[in-house]
Amino acid sequence: MKTVYALNRTLLAACVSMYFGTGWSLILFSFPIAPQLTTANYYNQFVPQVEAATEFFTYMTMVMMVCCVVWIISEWRTTVKWYPIIILLLVILATLLTTQFIFEYNEKMASHITDPNELKITLDKWMTLNTIRVSIWTLQWITIMIYYLRTDLKLWH
Repeated sequence: MKTVYALNRTLLAACVSMYFGTGWSLILFSFPIAPQLTTANYYNQFVPQVEAATEFFTYMTMVMMVCCVVWIISEWRTTVKWYPIIILLLVILATLLTTQFIFEYNEKMASHITDPNELKITLDKWMTLNTIRVSIWTLQWITIMIYYLRTDLKLWH
């Protein structure tokens, strides 16, 4: 069973790292070109990628929640349970931010915006919300890295 639990934590770490990498890639490489986007070119630069990512990350988020629950159950009698509890709460927070606020702007972008001012406002709000979401994903990644540094590598003991 120890191997299954280790693989579960590894799968969760891979998912957390994928969000972390995707988020920082967005901020470092996609956000800087936002001022160059126009109503004529934004759609192909934005919509297909976001739609594909949304579908993929929806399933990955479910996997992350299952991994967290398995980890919480396996460590329920120890203090280690707080790592997956924190990660699960952050996953839920990022999911709520996405579904309650970001999806609205994704749908607006998918509707072929023709007004340049509306595009700028929509992009600005979308980038602000995504910066918040990347912060949440970063906290998830930091939490699991602290776990690995502290528990698996026996640091801070």
